[in-house]
Amino acid sequence: MLPITYRTAVLPAWVDYNGHLRDAYYLLICSFATDGLMDLIGLDEAGRVRSGHTLYTLECHLNYLAEVKLGVELQVRTQLLGHDHKRLHIHHLIERCDDGQVVAESEQMLMNIDTASGRSAPFHERVAGRVTALAGAQQELSRSAYVGRVIGLPGR
Repeated sequence: MLPITYRTAVLPAWVDYNGHLRDAYYLLICSFATDGLMDLIGLDEAGRVRSGHTLYTLECHLNYLAEVKLGVELQVRTQLLGHDHKRLHIHHLIERCDDGQVVAESEQMLMNIDTASGRSAPFHERVAGRVTALAGAQQELSRSAYVGRVIGLPGR
C-alpha cells in the first residue's frame, strides 16, 4: 500500500463557478503531498535546516480524472517510481477518502537542491538511505497507466 502523504477537504476558495475544484488546486494538493514525501525521506523542516537541501519540481504531468465538489475529503498516495543520487521520479494519486475514487494523478520529476548554492546536489547520506528504503518497499508495486504518457494529438 502506498503511503498517504497529504489529506484535505476541498475548501470554498478552491471551488470555481461550476462548483468544482479548480484545476490549479489539484496541483496545489500534489504540492502539499510532495511536502509529505519530503517529511518521509528526512527533508522535513529539521532535515532541510540540517542539510541545507530541499526539493524542486522539474517537471509535472497532471491527469484530471473526476470532478470534485466543495467539502469532499481527499487524500494523496505517493509512489516512488525511480531515483538516482539527486532526483526522484514520483507519482501522486489523489483519491476521495469516502469511496477511494481516483480523481487525479500526477507524475513528477523532483531535484535535490543545495539551498546555499541554488544548484542540484546529491542527497545527503541520511536522505539517500531513506529514499533507497522507500524504493525497496515499493519495488513490486505496479505503475499506473497514467505514468509515462505523452500529450499530443493523434497523427494522420
